[in-house]
Amino acid sequence: MKHHSSICYGTTVIAVLRDGKACIGSDGQVSLDATIVKSGARKVRRLYNDTVLAGFAGATADAFTLLERFDEQLGAHRGNLARSAVELAKAWRTDRFLRRLEAMLVAANKTEIVLISGNGDVIVPDDNIAAVGSGGNYALAAARVLMRHTNMNARQIVEESLRVASEICVFTNDRFTIEELP
Repeated sequence: MKHHSSICYGTTVIAVLRDGKACIGSDGQVSLDATIVKSGARKVRRLYNDTVLAGFAGATADAFTLLERFDEQLGAHRGNLARSAVELAKAWRTDRFLRRLEAMLVAANKTEIVLISGNGDVIVPDDNIAAVGSGGNYALAAARVLMRHTNMNARQIVEESLRVASEICVFTNDRFTIEELP
C-alpha cells in the first residue's frame, strides 16, 4: 500500500498461466484514504493486438502512463514480452518523469508472465503465477494451492484467488475484471 499526497492505493491483480492459457484478473475498488470512491474500475487491459494482457496496481494515472509506455515497447519489439518489460524497466529507472510514478504492472502472453516494479525490477515467476497490490499475497497463496491441488483452469484459479483476497483485504472488492488469452 503506497501513500501519495494523502491518497491510499490498494487493489489485487493476479496473473496465472496454465495449459497454454493466460489469465489476468483484478478487483474494481478504488480507495481514497478510508473511502471507496469507485467500485467498478477496470485495471486489466489487452495490449499489442490482443496478444498481451496487463494489469496494474497503484496510482491509476501513473499506471495508465506505464501501460501506454509498455504498449509502445511491445510495438517496438514486435510483442516480445520479456524484452519489452526490460526496456520499460530501464526507462522507468532512468527517466526522471517515470521514476516518480507509483504503480506495478503484471503482464502475460500465452507463454510467460512478467512482473514489472517501480524499482525497475522485471521478475519472471517460477510457478506461472504473479500477483500485486494490497491483496496480492492473499491471491498468490490461494492460486498456488489451487495450481498444486486442483485441475482448475487459469480463469477459474484467477477468479477464486480474487474471491479469497476480497474476503481478507479491505482494499479489494468482489467486482472483478478478468481477461483471458486462449
